[in-house]
Amino acid sequence: MMKFVTDMQQQREKERKNATKVYDTKDLNLWYGNTHALKNVNFPIYEKEVTAIIGPSGCGKSTFLKTLNRMVELVPSVHTSGTIEYRGENILDPNFMVEDLRTKVGMVFQKPNPFPKSIYDNIAYGPRIHGIKDRKILDEIVENSLRGAAIWNEVKDRLKENAYGMSGGQQQRLCIARALAIEPDVILMDEPTSALDPKSTLKVEELIQELKKDFSIVIVTHNMQQAARISDRTAFMLNGELIEYDYTDDIFQHPKDERTEDYITGRFG
Repeated sequence: MMKFVTDMQQQREKERKNATKVYDTKDLNLWYGNTHALKNVNFPIYEKEVTAIIGPSGCGKSTFLKTLNRMVELVPSVHTSGTIEYRGENILDPNFMVEDLRTKVGMVFQKPNPFPKSIYDNIAYGPRIHGIKDRKILDEIVENSLRGAAIWNEVKDRLKENAYGMSGGQQQRLCIARALAIEPDVILMDEPTSALDPKSTLKVEELIQELKKDFSIVIVTHNMQQAARISDRTAFMLNGELIEYDYTDDIFQHPKDERTEDYITGRFG
């Protein structure tokens, strides 16, 4: 048994050394006015993995997620220090083009938010913004994106219908397809299943497992069972600090920090 554990540890160490970083956050601090919301966060995110961020409400999970595409800057009075490197470039550099970042980093929100347009136009919106007008190319993008989000067979005969006529679970997969349409590198998900029923949640979780073959995924979730099921690595945040970050099974089975253990065993949060 001990040899098995040692072999596993050696394999993990090898994986750590060989893994490619998509993001590398260094000494990140963020304030909303005078409120210190993120405190000295150091956090690598790796390619083609699902990274889960867990922690109680108000701990900084969603704030951190929104720094990764700089959407947090839409909130007045936000200011930051430290660096966030995406593929080796500091996205907090004043000269960094945030528009370029958002074409590479897609976002899926807590509640499905389809546009009040047809299913087709929801998917074609992003490519059109980026200058694609050819109907044949748009048709291909729409089909490939809906297939990628595992919803093509459910909607292929109703593409001209308003997206608001879809179920909640279908709407969320449509929003994932919309993110895929711009061919991102990373997909950020902020509690994407919290408004869904168990059956729809399962479909989205299965989809996430498929998507990680081609994309890096970062998911904020209140559902610890979900984090344990679908993520490769898990970060536990508390009061704006990153308390612990490791492979998911190590976080849930062998947490190194007592606060992590207290949270995942339900003693608080």
